[in-house]
Amino acid sequence: MKKFKKRLILLLILLVTIIPIPTLAYSDYLIASGKTIGIEVNSNGVLIVGFYEVGGKNIGQEAGFEIGDVITNINDTKINTIEEMVNALKNKNNPIKFKVERENKELEITTNLVPNDEGVVKTGLYVKDQINGIGTLTYIDPNTKRFGALGHEIIETTTAKKFEIKDGKIFNANVSKIEKSRDGTAGEKNATYNKETVEGEIDTNEIAGIFGDYKEETNNMEEIEVGKEEEIKKGRAYIRTNIEKDVVKDYEINILNIDYDSKSKNILFEITDKTLLEASGGVIQGMSGSPIIQNNKLIGAVNYVILNDTKKGYGIFITTMLEQGES
Repeated sequence: MKKFKKRLILLLILLVTIIPIPTLAYSDYLIASGKTIGIEVNSNGVLIVGFYEVGGKNIGQEAGFEIGDVITNINDTKINTIEEMVNALKNKNNPIKFKVERENKELEITTNLVPNDEGVVKTGLYVKDQINGIGTLTYIDPNTKRFGALGHEIIETTTAKKFEIKDGKIFNANVSKIEKSRDGTAGEKNATYNKETVEGEIDTNEIAGIFGDYKEETNNMEEIEVGKEEEIKKGRAYIRTNIEKDVVKDYEINILNIDYDSKSKNILFEITDKTLLEASGGVIQGMSGSPIIQNNKLIGAVNYVILNDTKKGYGIFITTMLEQGES
């Protein structure tokens, strides 16, 4: 019996020793950016965003399509873009089979399409395969070259659902104009960007932001320590953002509350910096992703404005962004 116990104890020790302990893939020090970026994401399939009549009939709805469906195949041809969809429909005889994804289920819809006088096939479907916009780059990991931006997912406005992406890019951008926020209406950051200046490739769109691989050199960029959730305190902090051309600055805010249970609205803050308030009127669209810094540590990113009091907004924990971005 004693020998059996010794063998059992030894076996348990070996098991404890060989079980791998999970480690986080991100670094303890990151580059807190705050610069404005252009964003382009491509859908994983072609998204249906509306219907139009053909010959007085709504042939899309009658066939069984719904807004929010994603077309992935036409007959046996895989499609990701509108151009691929158009090419797949050329010279096809009715009936035509569509494969669509709807709420994580794959469906097959068979329908007859109507060619117009020029022989162009009309589907009765308004579709989308890409979303463009601007936002703020939150961080770059200098070791892995992973980046995170926005602090929230990209939503397709017609369907009000997360845009399921295949891939995407971020570009260098310059702020051209600020439309100020006022209570009840969020302002907006206008910027121009050149699609020839690709700074990173997007591969993920999650509730905590967009993520991907950064392509530019980072050797001369300042690094800052990652702050843990329990280190965040109410009181003075800063958001790092870009409201004029390519100038990035830190602006003072006051953290009002910390919510550890929310998935994304973790840090309630109020802008107190007079310069920023005068320029922007508060939190504005395009500011999403601006790093939140406290005690010289990166603790979060701006992600939402409070419309009835635009001086106030929410931020997400940086650790949440990092966990989703590295997975």
